[in-house]
Amino acid sequence: MERFVIRGGYPLRGEITPSGNKNAAVALLAASLLTDQEVVLHNLPRIRDVLTMLQILAHLGVEIRDSGGHEIVLRAREVKTNSIPPELAREIRASILFLGPLLARTGGVVLPPPGGDVIGRRRVDTHLMALQALGAKSEVANEYHLQAKQLSGQEIFLDEASVTGTENALMTAVLAQGTTTIRNAASEPHVQELANFLNKMGARISGIGSNTLVVDGVDRLQGVEHEIGPDHIEVGSFIAAAAATGGEITIRRAAPQNLRMISLIFRRLGVDFQIQGDDVYIPQQKSPKIEFDVGGAIPKIDDGPWPAFPADLMSMAIVVATQAEGTVLFFEKMFESRLYFVDKLIAMGARLVLADPHRVVVIGPSQLHGATMESPDIRAGMALLIAALCAQGQSIIKNIGQIDRGYERIEERLQKLGARIERVNT
Repeated sequence: MERFVIRGGYPLRGEITPSGNKNAAVALLAASLLTDQEVVLHNLPRIRDVLTMLQILAHLGVEIRDSGGHEIVLRAREVKTNSIPPELAREIRASILFLGPLLARTGGVVLPPPGGDVIGRRRVDTHLMALQALGAKSEVANEYHLQAKQLSGQEIFLDEASVTGTENALMTAVLAQGTTTIRNAASEPHVQELANFLNKMGARISGIGSNTLVVDGVDRLQGVEHEIGPDHIEVGSFIAAAAATGGEITIRRAAPQNLRMISLIFRRLGVDFQIQGDDVYIPQQKSPKIEFDVGGAIPKIDDGPWPAFPADLMSMAIVVATQAEGTVLFFEKMFESRLYFVDKLIAMGARLVLADPHRVVVIGPSQLHGATMESPDIRAGMALLIAALCAQGQSIIKNIGQIDRGYERIEERLQKLGARIERVNT
């Protein structure tokens, strides 16, 4: 088993470039099934979730030319099966993104329950309701079985603004007959990127970036060449790491247009950073202070669907708050198990109170000290890594495969910023 060994207390300094957007990448890989022509993807992050998606595509019969770098060529000349292997479906939540493309391409799909992070219940109801509205018949037992003789455009109102639910509805509707209107749609940057990607393939989608998407179905889609945009969650992770360690870094090609709410929230945590063209500069934070609400009230930071603060950055924002002077309440609205990682921060010396599964109060600053711990999921794993970077002494993080699912060669990239971190085989 691999683990990270980290010697904390060293400020990060230097420059770094974010990887391609993880959540966009997995959706675009699934969407490659919608055409029998060649799809070329650039800036593909080499992370475990992407590698698992490629294994699934290979099982389905997709031709893959992979140089091992950040470019890949895919061609689904034919789809040999519409059934996803259970052992691969269990590895990642993103396996659910094959529902729409396989249904649209082959008229049916068999998907075992998807796996992924254990952060609370993650419904599939929204996916099934959307695809049923477009003409699919579903049967749910130990697996999800969907069949459709014909897909027809419909008016769909999603019962929640689900990212992957919206993406499955989009990937099905582009090849359905007639017009589909998706209301209460998710509008995260990776959803927008998928919609733009599909339009480059010949789809006709309007309303991109809003909560209402209109799709005029087409008969077929063509091949496409596309560069995946930067991952705003990774950008936020590096901002948090720089701030917590008292470092000074520049993040190149960071797509600042996706950082508006992230910027507001980090500034409330006493973290100042500057937008310089397409780059983000984080100067050394000297004695950061929590920004109180009007009248000196304790501020509340919560998450929600885009353009609210991303749930995937809550864990890291909590670590930043442990290093700032003041008190702040975090309200995690989306997943009932995401905050349970904070017991590891308490063991490191953080002063915080887990009020209930959704709320935690943080009182800072706290001097963290090294500890041995396990990574429970991608984002909590990165949060614990940041905590270890700013702690005094040595920390060991086990189960780092979780972090590898979302961050490419993270230890090598942090080493270039001056972090004392090593990947060790035990």
